Amino acid sequence: MLFAALLAVATGIVFGMFPALHSTRPDLITVIRAGAGQMTGGRTASRFRTSLVTVQIALSMALLISAGLFLKSLANISRVDLGLKVENVVTFAISPGRNGYDSTRTAVLLGRVEESLAAMPGVTGVTSSLVPILAGDNWGTDVRVQGFQSGPDIDSNSRLNRIGAGYFQTLGVPMLAGREFTGSDQLGSTRVAVVNEAFARKFNMGKEVVGKFMGQDGNDSLNIQIVGLVKDAKYSEVKDEAPPLFFTPWRQDAGTSSMNFYVRTSLPPEHLLKSIPPVVKQLDPTLPLEDVKTMAQQIRENVFLDRIISILSAAFALLATLLAGVGLYGVLSYSIAQRTREIGVRMALGADAAHVRSMVLRQVGMMVVIGGGVGIAAALGLGKAAQSQLYQLEGHDPFVFAIAVVLLSAVALGAGFLPARRAAMVDPMQALRYD
Repeated sequence: MLFAALLAVATGIVFGMFPALHSTRPDLITVIRAGAGQMTGGRTASRFRTSLVTVQIALSMALLISAGLFLKSLANISRVDLGLKVENVVTFAISPGRNGYDSTRTAVLLGRVEESLAAMPGVTGVTSSLVPILAGDNWGTDVRVQGFQSGPDIDSNSRLNRIGAGYFQTLGVPMLAGREFTGSDQLGSTRVAVVNEAFARKFNMGKEVVGKFMGQDGNDSLNIQIVGLVKDAKYSEVKDEAPPLFFTPWRQDAGTSSMNFYVRTSLPPEHLLKSIPPVVKQLDPTLPLEDVKTMAQQIRENVFLDRIISILSAAFALLATLLAGVGLYGVLSYSIAQRTREIGVRMALGADAAHVRSMVLRQVGMMVVIGGGVGIAAALGLGKAAQSQLYQLEGHDPFVFAIAVVLLSAVALGAGFLPARRAAMVDPMQALRYD
């Protein structure tokens, strides 16, 4: 706050020095001529004021276009097909391993948590995963797939997740072939996996995916049977394409120490946010819950950077446009006050109100054309630099540019209309006596 206050005061002093110094060193000849009827004077100061407003218009145009690009990008992100049904789903995590649980006790506790959550009123599905969905986490490993030739120069990496029973049904991921995991897929049973479409494409598995074998962690043994194929769904980032991904049951992994749970409800999810912690506390009062939130909130957090950039750029653009409008109004009002006698002479010689209005609005149009052109050129450069931050959008989107031009032109014309109207209402006789 102190910095902002000092900056505001310093800005006022610095920009107030120019007119103060200018008024203390008047050009006496110009003043005498102005008093004798000279219609033009102070052209240098006038050009300086006009230049400042033109720069403001250029800055406003660049910021408006940039804000439009980020807002449209954010709108594109909001329409992304996640491949998941996240409505009315609440998620949270627990880490029994950090509380001293061994692998056996952890597996028992995780199973009891699922059972307790499923017994809650309004709950229609419960599942779990080792890697949190759409939380920016990426777990991967090299795999070997039946029928796919591996080698040192061949990319055989895939993302992975260890999940609970009913995972795809609970989260609304369509099964294309085979089955999903059940409670019988436990440690000691036949090792199984489910893969997504991207995995099947990358490893050239063709249409007959179910029944083939694979291995992971650099193991040459193809000891995992693929029992299902699911549709692609987002993994770690909303904006990223679904990667090649395979799933295994967490119950077949002896080293599980933490887990993320997903609870679907037919009631408003806010009720679950309050009722889940007591249920888990009944199983272990010392076990903390982590990241209790709705999946809708999780998705908003995943695109937080895009949202904050859009909000800030829009705020700066609106502020700059407001300042440009105020500056334009002030410059035109002052200019008309300085040219009152000139306007009176023009009207005395036959110029009508429409001619005077058009004279002022032409000045507005000139500043908008010059400032807007510079701003568009700057926006093209900014759009190119920010291309990596834009989702499914080019940095020179014509629709955004057109909207920005129309908006800024409307603001400029609105700011110039009142001074133009005031100029058109000047009384020639009073103007000629104006000093």
